[in-house]
Amino acid sequence: MKRYVLSVLVENHSGVLSKVAGLFSRRGYNIHSLTVGITGDPTISRMTIVSLGDDYIFEQISKQLNKLIEVIKVTDLTDVPAVYRELCLVKVSANSKYKLLIMEIVNTFRGNIVDMDEKSLTIEITGDEKKISAFLGIMKYYGIKKIVRTGLTAIQRGNKLEDNVGVK
Repeated sequence: MKRYVLSVLVENHSGVLSKVAGLFSRRGYNIHSLTVGITGDPTISRMTIVSLGDDYIFEQISKQLNKLIEVIKVTDLTDVPAVYRELCLVKVSANSKYKLLIMEIVNTFRGNIVDMDEKSLTIEITGDEKKISAFLGIMKYYGIKKIVRTGLTAIQRGNKLEDNVGVK
């Protein structure tokens, strides 16, 4: 099984997300992560879809996505140079004994403390999946109370035409 990353530009209106997700579910494929947001043009949204499968499966999914009226463009970012990021919010136990140490670790990972009380810290960290996982591995020692992850978002490197779609 290979990990695939698709960037899908779609019309920004209700029901489009359901149609795209339905394509995957009807064929029995799991979406590993899905992020959606508007582009520079408020009538267009960009979906970043990550899933596992083989080349045949994703060729079929790409073809089916392109048949949807609301889909403007499908770009496979799997094997092209791209920037990948994920946002993670982590709430960790932090008594006064460990707060300074945890804050140093957060700085090392270029994260931010976004909330603090006498017994916990809420940390914001962005990066690729490996960075987030490494950070969470260290934070397990201190006691993770809650994790919220956005899922992967990606954009192709360079000055490709795809980068200009959805910009006004």
